Amino acid sequence: MRIALVGNQNSGKTTLFNLLTGTNQKVGNWPGVTVERKIGIIRGTDFEIIDLPGIYSLSPYSVEENISRRFLFEEQVDLILNVIDATSVERSLYLTTQLLELKVPVIIALNMMDIADKRGIKFDLETLEKRLDTTILPISALKKTNVFNLIQTIKIGDYRRNLYQHIYDHELEEAIKRIEPLVETKHARFLAVKVIERDVLFQSYVTDAIEKIVSELEKKYLRDMEQVIADERYRYIEMVRDEAVEAKKDLLTTTDKLDNIFLNRYLAIPIFMLIMFGVYYLAAGPVGGWTVEVVDGLIGGLGEWMNSFLVNVGASPWAVSLVVDGMIAGVGAMMNFLPQLIILFILISLLETTGYMARIAFFLDRIFQKVGLSGKSLIPFIVGSGCSVPAIMSARTINDETEKKMTIMLTPFIPCSAKLPIITLFAGYFFGDRSGLVSASLYFFAIIIILSSAYVMKHVLFKGKTSSFILELPEYKLPSFRYIAYDVLTKAWSFIERAGSVILLASIVVWFLISFNFKLQYGVDIDSSMLAFFGKILSYVFYPMLGELSWAASVSAIQGLVAKEQVVGSMAIIAGYTSDVGEGNLIFNSGIFGFFTASSAYAFMVFNLFSAPCFGAIGAMRQELGTTKRMWKAVLFQTGLAWILAVLVFNIGRLIEVIL
Repeated sequence: MRIALVGNQNSGKTTLFNLLTGTNQKVGNWPGVTVERKIGIIRGTDFEIIDLPGIYSLSPYSVEENISRRFLFEEQVDLILNVIDATSVERSLYLTTQLLELKVPVIIALNMMDIADKRGIKFDLETLEKRLDTTILPISALKKTNVFNLIQTIKIGDYRRNLYQHIYDHELEEAIKRIEPLVETKHARFLAVKVIERDVLFQSYVTDAIEKIVSELEKKYLRDMEQVIADERYRYIEMVRDEAVEAKKDLLTTTDKLDNIFLNRYLAIPIFMLIMFGVYYLAAGPVGGWTVEVVDGLIGGLGEWMNSFLVNVGASPWAVSLVVDGMIAGVGAMMNFLPQLIILFILISLLETTGYMARIAFFLDRIFQKVGLSGKSLIPFIVGSGCSVPAIMSARTINDETEKKMTIMLTPFIPCSAKLPIITLFAGYFFGDRSGLVSASLYFFAIIIILSSAYVMKHVLFKGKTSSFILELPEYKLPSFRYIAYDVLTKAWSFIERAGSVILLASIVVWFLISFNFKLQYGVDIDSSMLAFFGKILSYVFYPMLGELSWAASVSAIQGLVAKEQVVGSMAIIAGYTSDVGEGNLIFNSGIFGFFTASSAYAFMVFNLFSAPCFGAIGAMRQELGTTKRMWKAVLFQTGLAWILAVLVFNIGRLIEVIL
């Protein structure tokens, strides 16, 4: 048996999917969290269930609606499980009336009944079932209430087979009856309605006989038939609501009270800035800095123990150096920042699951509209705080091509988790107690550059209208700590996997290039190494932002193309060859990186923040932009802008240092 799980965004559909299948899946609270369908098996059965994207109708207004409609209409589906938000029945039933027109049985899971009860919303389930002619089960996926009964109902098959209630006026119903025998499809009623609406995706089904019927209707109504159908649906939905739903009037909910604060026209932006400052202050400031010191000591101890162990077992000097100075130094430099990343992941996940992230998209939409973006772009920007690769791919949900291209090009500017080690390293050493403030300033600097770049792009490269943005604001909810734990552990493990694969391999390459010259002689002076040769060529490019011809800093910055974290790993390996001090001060107390000042440190952070992302993200840009040429344009734009900004920051900072 094949079951399609269908419902509005933020109806609790994904939470129910997890309960039914036992599969953990990312649960967020912004629209569009399930971009692609997810498949699972209902517990205790062999029934396959497909979690389709959250949608509001089966009209092709978005990518998600296209995916869901194509699946329901073209693939074999034995049962539709329609999840409805009990607190917003009137809005949810529009989709339900469309699903009931398909020749597939429908069970309605009336979700969030616990919240509906608190709000004083009462249902006459018998009347509701009679009017919709389908089986309805009240549940609470969050509280796991009545979910077992839902599974049993599906297993036993004890549910109504809908008989197509007549919900339109007499003329429309007669026209639908006349069209149904003229179309060759399983879903005759659904298709009849669609051809009456002049749905472009079903025009191939229109014959001369059907065209005559539809034209007669258009002459009778003298209106757009899609609007006529929608009006009839809402008329029927209002009748059902009046008969089967009773709600208290003017009840101010907790969500309403919180929105009066968080969406206040004067307070929304300051509150957002304060919250994001707090996030980065906790992750990269004194709290996060303390965790780095703890892990730093453990990694340093591991390096010393491994060095002694390898020497005692008679390992050759180059083997000891490879393991200690290459592998442990490179990967260890990354692992120092894992606790900080976990703090960041926890805080971002808290904002997602409580419902605040959707509010950010709502009130920032006004600002984004002025620069050529919309609130839709905020979803990739939010995802980008974790990793740029899925963030760039999530931009595919933006319908407007111009806005999508701009979002793809600008998303890598968001400080992702891979950039946090660079920010933390430099901010912690050069700005001390102000490290949290400096880290937060880079986040807001990124927002300013994104908005400025979007404005220029819109008026120079991508002229045209900005797309509209309609957003459903979910209820504020207490965070689900189970899902937060899963989300954070998944991201943390992904970071560890990168450290154990990409970073490890890159560290070995750096060790080899710094340990050997072109004659493959080991133990040469680092200025004579292969790495130094390439770095000296690049150093002229970085001189305007560093004030020093540093081959070491240059090659480290370039390795950000492999993985942004590798910038720190490379610096740790290079510094390890020139100093014997402890890991915490190894990099900047070494002679090779001792030239850095506060100005050049901030400029270096700016360059790595805005320059082209890692190879994985560049590959994602190639896929989403469609051509290699567009990808190279994006890479050159990002890197060129990063270089200009870094040079400006360095020179302004140096001027301030001279004045002060």
